[in-house]
Amino acid sequence: MTAFVANQQRQMALEVRIMAILLSINVGLPKDIPWQGKVVHTAVWKTPVTGRVMVRRLNIDGDGQGDLAGHGGEHRAVMVYQLESYRYWETYLRRAPLDYGAFGENFTVDGLADHEVCIGDRYRIGEALLEVTQPRVTCYRVGIRMENPQMASLLVSHKRPGFYCRVIEEGLVGAGDQFVKERSGDGMTVADVDALLYLPGHPREELERAVQMPALSEGWRHSFAALLAAGETGQGNAGLTGAASAAPAWNGFRAVRIVATHDESASVRSFTVEAAEGEALPPAPGGQFVVVKLTPPPPRLPLMRSYSISDGSTPGRYRFSVKRDAGEGSRYLHDEVRAGDVLSISAARGTFCLSEEPHPVVFWGAGIGITPLLAMLHELAARRDASPRTVYWVYGARSGDENVFAEEVDGLLAGLGQFKRLIGFSQPNATDHIGAQFDVEGRIDVARLAVLQIPGDAHFYLCGPPAFLSAARSGLRAAGYADANISSELFGALDAIRPGVTSISDTFPHPPKDERNEGVAVSFVRSGLMVHWNGNYLSLLELAEACDVPVRWSCRTGVCHNCETALIGGRVTYSPEPLEAPAEGRVLICCSSPMGDLQLDL
Repeated sequence: MTAFVANQQRQMALEVRIMAILLSINVGLPKDIPWQGKVVHTAVWKTPVTGRVMVRRLNIDGDGQGDLAGHGGEHRAVMVYQLESYRYWETYLRRAPLDYGAFGENFTVDGLADHEVCIGDRYRIGEALLEVTQPRVTCYRVGIRMENPQMASLLVSHKRPGFYCRVIEEGLVGAGDQFVKERSGDGMTVADVDALLYLPGHPREELERAVQMPALSEGWRHSFAALLAAGETGQGNAGLTGAASAAPAWNGFRAVRIVATHDESASVRSFTVEAAEGEALPPAPGGQFVVVKLTPPPPRLPLMRSYSISDGSTPGRYRFSVKRDAGEGSRYLHDEVRAGDVLSISAARGTFCLSEEPHPVVFWGAGIGITPLLAMLHELAARRDASPRTVYWVYGARSGDENVFAEEVDGLLAGLGQFKRLIGFSQPNATDHIGAQFDVEGRIDVARLAVLQIPGDAHFYLCGPPAFLSAARSGLRAAGYADANISSELFGALDAIRPGVTSISDTFPHPPKDERNEGVAVSFVRSGLMVHWNGNYLSLLELAEACDVPVRWSCRTGVCHNCETALIGGRVTYSPEPLEAPAEGRVLICCSSPMGDLQLDL
């Protein structure tokens, strides 16, 4: 009798631990599909397989991912979605019963609801042992698969994302196997963690819990750490954008008078401006930029160009510095603009700013990329008594003739006291002497930084051409410096992010094929392009794509904030409304359209 009772108790305990039944194993390899005039490489099409299948550390046999940046890897080896959510969406979307795998999942299960499963829960399924690591990162491809472009937003707003697992123990599994819980996780459910990142309201106590969960994937913990660092005063969603964004001092443009110009070299000229009327220009943190509106005499059209502030240390004044090149804006400033002239500028903006943390700082620039770094150096010099730091100044130019601001930099560094400097000339002149005007012949790379003995906790600020930034960042990562301690600013258009799209054009930005000659004007400032809006596009993102303007996006429905862009001037309307509004002065171009003339930092 005692043995019978004990056996019954063991059976009851096992039944309590049985959490779900595996209904279907779904796999699919990446393939190219046509979509909106593009070609997308995706493995979102999953189909059920029969028999027992091997679950491995990085994948299930027969399965693959088309975009490893957003899917796959150790912490996203197996995607799980629930039968109950299938039934929910069939009702909500008024759809006929959906085939298993329709949501791109590997395991379709009866049970394991998102509001019950916790990050860190471990389940034995067949021979395999899985650990829950994060919610699904929703992207536009599930919308393609479901033939509903709003699906990425719906999965989050309805709190039914599904989740990923990592494989603790590899093994064979098959439909009909039971999920048996072997260990409870960290107490935060999949639905709660998903909402904490993507939906408004980010309670500090919940963020502190989330960053401490060892089972949560590194990317999600990094996002929650960014939200914590932004604090309650941070605008927008720093967990998605990577940095808090302060509201700009004004919307649109303001008239300023040029009070001085100065030739820093044969090719670089500085322009110092102050308010033409009204209140003085407000302080601008080092590293920020302004958009300058230029109005050449008719019949030439107005121009808009963005320039980093090279010195904002004088109250009420900004200085920006422009290199002469083939561009129309550069030529106009160098050839026709003089002291006393009036221009219009946007408010200073940008997230490339000094951290408040008292770590050593490395300013590493190339060419005209020196300008925002110089403004940061001015800022440090102004507050050195409050926050003394060791400063490493690293700069590369062709020769001494192009070593702009050399005397200004030397004076600022001398005032700081704790500094080291490394100057490289790639094509030194006969009058340039190593050990005097410069330290390194050739381009500076991470190997050549070794002489400075930069500590591991230093924060790097990089600015220069795209090739320089790419090489510097990858070299620093390889040398062991944390990616979170590497900030960068790129002159010109940002690199595009178009996950899965293989049909990428290298065409320079241009008006759309159906360009109008009148109506609302949309200016893509970084690309130097102004076009007219028409009703053929559902969003500013679609207009930018039609113009081959480099854009960044993933969800296309106002969830991920990859498309978040500085709004220099103007207003937008949203459809659909984003799940969380961007910071003031910024806009989600994937789900917005202009309400009048508009200027975007694209």
